Amino acid sequence: MKSTLSFSEMIELLRTFTPRPEIILEEVPAPQKLAAHSFAFTADISNGLLADAEEEIASGRFVLLHEPGGQDTWEGDYRCVTFMRADVESEMQEDPLLPEVGWNWLLDSLNATGAQFNASSGTVTRVSSASFGKLSPRNDDSEIEIRASWTPIINSVEDMFLHVQAWCNLMTEVSGLPPLPDGVATIGFARRRG
Repeated sequence: MKSTLSFSEMIELLRTFTPRPEIILEEVPAPQKLAAHSFAFTADISNGLLADAEEEIASGRFVLLHEPGGQDTWEGDYRCVTFMRADVESEMQEDPLLPEVGWNWLLDSLNATGAQFNASSGTVTRVSSASFGKLSPRNDDSEIEIRASWTPIINSVEDMFLHVQAWCNLMTEVSGLPPLPDGVATIGFARRRG
């Protein structure tokens, strides 16, 4: 079943999405050549501390593409495309199963919100870096990167909210933030840049 909302109506409603307080959303220019219509925002997640103690621990980009009539590989008219990266502990980075775990985090995040989808694809990459010379006092870094796309099954804008919420949940999971307890909702306004 196709959404009865126009793409512009869906975007206006998506702009009202409020993530948990550690996530800062910013609308950014969307890629123009991938589909007839597109919308994108970035998200940065901080450690939740204040002032000088605040650090970015994860960042990502979410793109919603819409092609009336769809594309063969999409299996639908819409496509969610995402990239995210997060710092991980070096022990986690060394785990040979980290890519599979990262992919399962994505699928579990979608399933946990009830987001329906098909045609999922993507990659999970482990990244580690060591510093040398004058940079040697810096700590070695380990990250996980997830690039993924899937076709959301959208019957209402609420269905699209489920996909955005799943993406935010994935970012908080990968960044190591504790989940919100059941029954606890975020209160207040979305922290946005721009």
